[in-house]
Amino acid sequence: MKTIYKALANFQDEVPTIHEETKGYNYTYSNLNTIFKVIKPLLKKHGLGSTQLLDGKNLKTVIFHIETGETIEGSVEIETNVKLASMNHYQVFGSAITYFRRYSLSCALGLITDKDIDVKGDRVEKTPEQILKECKSFGALATAYNKLSKTEKEEMLSLKDELKLKLS
Repeated sequence: MKTIYKALANFQDEVPTIHEETKGYNYTYSNLNTIFKVIKPLLKKHGLGSTQLLDGKNLKTVIFHIETGETIEGSVEIETNVKLASMNHYQVFGSAITYFRRYSLSCALGLITDKDIDVKGDRVEKTPEQILKECKSFGALATAYNKLSKTEKEEMLSLKDELKLKLS
């Protein structure tokens, strides 16, 4: 296994951050095509290859060393009970396959393919009650509100009587 780890480390030293700004719901990411355009020449240069196999509801990602046959493998189960607006069961499953392919490959190769907003601190780490007490203006409150998750926004709206007092 020494050869594949050395080749992978050399690959990781050379691979750039891959971030395309493809828009998600509240985030941006690199799509699978963009990732492959960047990694394929570097994988080849370092004697590595990859494949992803679908086995029922499981996606298996394999990174292999071309000369030695050494492999690093991982598997993830794809959730099938997901419903997305205006998509049938097959479209949802196809979308999930692409999603898991992108993140499984990125994880296996140690790629950076999206902005890590958790580390940057873009998320609000305060309760809606704390936000309401600290905001001195409607603008500050609106900015804080926009950073909340859907559940947190619903909780904030449940405090509307306190909000009316705050803004009056």
